[in-house]
Amino acid sequence: MKQQRPFPRVVITRKAARSLAQGHPWVFEGEVLSEEPAPLDGREMQNGDVVDVVEQNGTWQGAGLISQNSKIRVRIVTRNANDRMDEAFWRRKLAWSWQYRKATMGNRALPGAEPDTNCCRVLFSEADGFPGLVVDRYEDVLVSQVGTVGMERLRPLLYPALLDVLQSDGQDVRALYERNDVPARDHEGLPRYKGWWTGDGLTAPASARRVIRENGIALEVDFENSQKTGFFLDQKYNRRAVRDLADGKRVLDCFCHVGPFGLNALAGGAERVRFVDVSQTALDLARQNAQINGYDETLVSLTRADVMEYLPTLRDGRRLREEGGPFDLVILDPPAFTKSRSTVRNAMRGYREINTQALRILPRGGYLATCSCSQHMTRDLLAQAIAEAAHDAGVQLKQVEERQQAPDHPILWGFPESHYLDFFVFQVV
Repeated sequence: MKQQRPFPRVVITRKAARSLAQGHPWVFEGEVLSEEPAPLDGREMQNGDVVDVVEQNGTWQGAGLISQNSKIRVRIVTRNANDRMDEAFWRRKLAWSWQYRKATMGNRALPGAEPDTNCCRVLFSEADGFPGLVVDRYEDVLVSQVGTVGMERLRPLLYPALLDVLQSDGQDVRALYERNDVPARDHEGLPRYKGWWTGDGLTAPASARRVIRENGIALEVDFENSQKTGFFLDQKYNRRAVRDLADGKRVLDCFCHVGPFGLNALAGGAERVRFVDVSQTALDLARQNAQINGYDETLVSLTRADVMEYLPTLRDGRRLREEGGPFDLVILDPPAFTKSRSTVRNAMRGYREINTQALRILPRGGYLATCSCSQHMTRDLLAQAIAEAAHDAGVQLKQVEERQQAPDHPILWGFPESHYLDFFVFQVV
């Protein structure tokens, strides 16, 4: 690239250049050969700056944001040398991200229900070109999480621009809550905090709790204290898959959290749902959400238990009946069993065990909905664990469908880290 550009430069190895050429947006600390000031004015590089990434021979590979305290040293945001990286650049990317959600989710609402874009992920980090930034929409509130120093520096620009993009499209968005309390910030040298963002003339609402609607179901969300940004939006359409199967069935919802899978089953005509979770707080919210939607104790029951210990007890027929079984549909939505490659083998054993125990209590003709939300537990590894579980349980499985995360959490090819959720539905035959 012959033209002079106004950004400091990072010179990288050939291996790193090959990885970028294949679509991966990260340059690691060990792949950086040198860091150089901006060629036009000699400006030194600052943490969080936009930098040009080049090979030793000067070949331009893209521009990204540098994180000087992180092992992921540069995160690429564009491979177009004509991009100026100014406010207009970021605003275009915000508008594209919102238009993508409208295109992929805007026409999929259930009859009589709210638009699917009323509650969705608006920005999904690298998959949308905003590395380290996640923004979820819950009706009239946005909840953001910033995990990189580059996005931290851009917050004052991005938040007003995003609000303007949405409001200009007629979206009723009135507040933004920051959940910047994630451990990833430690690796970037950033402090942890959470609270309402009051820039651009916004005021802080009185409460960080809201009743939202997803798939036509009312759910209370606590932005301040719940996991992640308040709710797991990535399972929206997987919950519909369960809903479509649930008519007339007795359902066991394991790792139920605040109840969205089980409530979708009830909306689909389930005879009864048993919610199981180790957290009493989650169960209390599940009960409350059931009541909000008009489901009473004749349809809903709850058990506080460690699912790994609970499922084996159901092999006792008397215990199974006490819990509302036999069950026709078992849902397994566990937390990530692994957060690193080094623990994948242990995670495999965990997924194999919970699926084995679930299959052992399902009758022939029963259904299993099961998933993994760990990027390190790949689709093929999960499928292997389920196949081994079926062998251990002495059953054969008929696959109903295979799914991933909802499209508002897009999977960016060349960046396997963006593919983290796999979901299967089977019938026992």
